[in-house]
Amino acid sequence: MIEIKEVSKHFSGQRKVINQLNLSIPDGKIVGFLGPNGAGKSTTIKMMTGVLPIDEGTISLDGFDIEKKTLEAKRIFGYVPDRPDLFLRLKGLEYLNFIADIYQVPKEVRQERIERITKQFSIYNSLDDYIQSYSHGMRQKIIVTGVLLHDPSIWILDEPLTGLDPKSAYILKEMMREHANKGKTVFFSSHGLEVVEQLCDEVAIINNGELLFYGTLQDMKETYESDDQSLEQVFLELTSNE
Repeated sequence: MIEIKEVSKHFSGQRKVINQLNLSIPDGKIVGFLGPNGAGKSTTIKMMTGVLPIDEGTISLDGFDIEKKTLEAKRIFGYVPDRPDLFLRLKGLEYLNFIADIYQVPKEVRQERIERITKQFSIYNSLDDYIQSYSHGMRQKIIVTGVLLHDPSIWILDEPLTGLDPKSAYILKEMMREHANKGKTVFFSSHGLEVVEQLCDEVAIINNGELLFYGTLQDMKETYESDDQSLEQVFLELTSNE
């Protein structure tokens, strides 16, 4: 479970980027995090993962406060950033073993997971190449593979499908559904409204740092008294009125 309580964030000389955000993400759900560019999605995710400090409020992951119990919280989530340009001077296999070492994944377990996941993503034969030689999509795949190695209970994914070929995107979506079906949590941001509509159990819409809607698509239809509007139509109406 992810608990975001009264969270605010501002940067020097600017208005609040996040303004008293409250959001409770239950276990066993895939939750899509939506908003236009500059709405505060990536800032929220970076606070959730400890990349950015929280100015006001608290964020806890499975009961661990990200600022007070940082190490405990970081052991239980996997994070895919919006830009996969990390550790470019390492070879693919070096990077995966580095991540596995950090999370103390046993040798036999990591070998099985590395082989299985990278074969699913069709990058197994490129593991001896340097990450800087990878395409954007391949870099995304190696980062996702690293996230899955220690089997975290919470997945926090910032635009995870960007740059993936259709087969790999399908495989990742299937993995997300399987993870949620095990009673675990998937929280991901996306600009792909059709994907969110097809895949997510619940949707959170943010704009100007404030939560505009959170609930199921059925909740959305009931709230806005419309059975025929798509997520895209409701999203555009909500964010254009801000």
